[in-house]
Amino acid sequence: MDVKVKMPSVIVSLEVEEGAAVTKGQNLAVVEAMKMKNNTPAPVDGTVKSIAVKVGDRLKPGNVIMTIE
Repeated sequence: MDVKVKMPSVIVSLEVEEGAAVTKGQNLAVVEAMKMKNNTPAPVDGTVKSIAVKVGDRLKPGNVIMTIE
């Protein structure tokens, strides 16, 4: 499952690494949108398969942050 941003955002921090086991609701990343920092929760339990961004990246709505399988 792809984890995507919903609005123009900047990646502030990544809270997990590739290969990490995550649980639904766990914070995966912090993004800044409209001058507010927001947590990005895991939508499902699983393992982080890949991370598609790095800190400082500017994202558009629908861009993938990471993939969980």
